[in-house]
Amino acid sequence: MKTKFKSLISKKVKPFIIAEISANHGGSLSKAIRMITAAKKAGASAVKIQTYEADSMTLDSNKNDFKINHGIWKGNKLFDLYKKAQTPFSWHKSLFNHAKKLGILIFSSVFDQRGVDLLDDLKVPFFKIASFEITDIPLIEYVASKNRPILLSTGMANEKEIGDALETIKLKGINEILLFHCISSYPSKVEEYNLNMINTLEKRFKVLVGLSDHTLGFEAALASVALGAVAIEKHFKIKKNDKGIDSKFSSDPEDIKKLVLKTEQIWKGLGAGKYERSIEEKKNISFRRSLYFVSNLKKGEKISKEDIKSIRPGFGLEPKYLNKVIKKKTKKQIKIGERVTWDNIE
Repeated sequence: MKTKFKSLISKKVKPFIIAEISANHGGSLSKAIRMITAAKKAGASAVKIQTYEADSMTLDSNKNDFKINHGIWKGNKLFDLYKKAQTPFSWHKSLFNHAKKLGILIFSSVFDQRGVDLLDDLKVPFFKIASFEITDIPLIEYVASKNRPILLSTGMANEKEIGDALETIKLKGINEILLFHCISSYPSKVEEYNLNMINTLEKRFKVLVGLSDHTLGFEAALASVALGAVAIEKHFKIKKNDKGIDSKFSSDPEDIKKLVLKTEQIWKGLGAGKYERSIEEKKNISFRRSLYFVSNLKKGEKISKEDIKSIRPGFGLEPKYLNKVIKKKTKKQIKIGERVTWDNIE
């Protein structure tokens, strides 16, 4: 492969945080460049753009089929919306060069073969297939032919559609794959996000899973890390009060900083799921109970139930040995407050 995918995205490294520029550049190349800088300063792992132009997405038609009748973009023609939102192909080299200069990864969602070829020439580290393209098997097949890792969003897709897309990718020999669970509504409600699908997708398809988060807050993103998500994608804007096509469900640099910090903390807190204790926790053995002598005893004296007691701290024998200790004889003189150990009883 052309990138060390597993060193970037896996359960062994902190969550991969993607700042999605999308349409929030507002048609300005200089703003798109500033957004990459802001994402880098905020600590994002990568920035993502979308590689399309309006005529590669739809037709410039006034027919009802091409009009949006619901949601935050209601009243727009598809062509007009994509014309406003597009990241022109002519910008891509400048954006990739700027990201390389800053040392932040940049990749993109693709929508046609021309865009795939452009990104391949720019040595994109991996391709993204958006939710609405998951059923475009010829496009996915062409993307997979470029022999790069693929990130695939699953919004609206059923089990068979996800399976078909993955089979297409794997038939081309691509095994470095990340599925993104998401809800294809903008913005989305946390209570509708069905976050347990992260586990369902991971178990069913045996691939890494992330979250493409279209909610207004961070609750879904943080919960997803606890459920095993290895990457989080959030739409990104430079300022909180920016107005744009995607701004209503986008995060600003301070939000991304918090997301990077909180997701890493949660990831570190997950641990390996083994029966092991931290150094600090081990210090608290004094708060456990164990067996201590509560009587002064002579050497060779038989121990009675009244001579020992289960109390804190936990440096003596465990309380489960109480009945085994009773009626044993002491090996030495015992004073009140000494630990009951195998060394001082016969």
